[in-house]
Amino acid sequence: MKTLNIAVVGYGNIGRFAVDAVREAPDMKLAGVVRRAASVKKSVVPPELAGVRVVSDVDELGKVDAAILCGPTRSIPETAPQYLKRGIHTVDSFDIHGEALWKLRQSLDKAGKASGCAAVISAGWDPGSDSMVRTLMLAMAPRGITYTNFGPGMSMGHSVCAKSKKGVRDALSMTIPTGTGVHRRMVYVELEKGAKFAAVEKAIKTDDYFAKDDTRVFQVESVDALKDMGHGVNMVRKGVSGSTHNQVLEFNMRINNPALTAQIMVACARAAATRLRPGAYTMPEIAPMDLLPGDRETLVKTLV
Repeated sequence: MKTLNIAVVGYGNIGRFAVDAVREAPDMKLAGVVRRAASVKKSVVPPELAGVRVVSDVDELGKVDAAILCGPTRSIPETAPQYLKRGIHTVDSFDIHGEALWKLRQSLDKAGKASGCAAVISAGWDPGSDSMVRTLMLAMAPRGITYTNFGPGMSMGHSVCAKSKKGVRDALSMTIPTGTGVHRRMVYVELEKGAKFAAVEKAIKTDDYFAKDDTRVFQVESVDALKDMGHGVNMVRKGVSGSTHNQVLEFNMRINNPALTAQIMVACARAAATRLRPGAYTMPEIAPMDLLPGDRETLVKTLV
């Protein structure tokens, strides 16, 4: 197998697990970690990155086949094109559904084709692997309804969004399923000195991340005391196959949120660098086997 040189961009919750996943992959080598310039100072390099090249610019790493972009969702439209222009395939975990996702796909499709690279967007578990399951369920029962119930668990994207609000020192957003695809957002905030809770609450509730859900915001002394990276999903589709009714399909998982997100991103980096043509892709557009190491003959004989 060809060994792929992989850069992990960002070293937050997902970045830490992405480093682990790259190190465990049989066909990958960790080229290094790209962090903000201020974080590259030797005094703040985490001890677990001893021996790993930690840089502020990916060009310092030499040849890089793919970059796993672990920054906040709202940074991806600006960050991904910078890597594609350098001839580096990209994978991100952009987690805003709908029109924003489609606009990002269009933008990176153009950038990828111009640079001869592939960009896999929204490569997490939802959107991401759950999107693949929903697609398969739809093929199995074309008429019907699918309910996707998240949690209970920590939403990384929503937590990052809440933490970005002025006056917030730290934040935790918990997703609580109430059934039939309806969710409540329980947001816990630790405020900066002098910050007004009412202003923070309004800023969170009116953000697009939260505006469509029942969102409740609470001020707490310590967010760290509440954090748990566990999450999960339950998907149920009740529909019709051909003219046969009452086909009930169900998918469940309970996971460590950032660890699974990182693992999926690493698998998508493999597909981007070895299987996909230039352009942008969401996960349902990628053949599942393209996510795996190994030759096609062995995979077919093993899995089919």
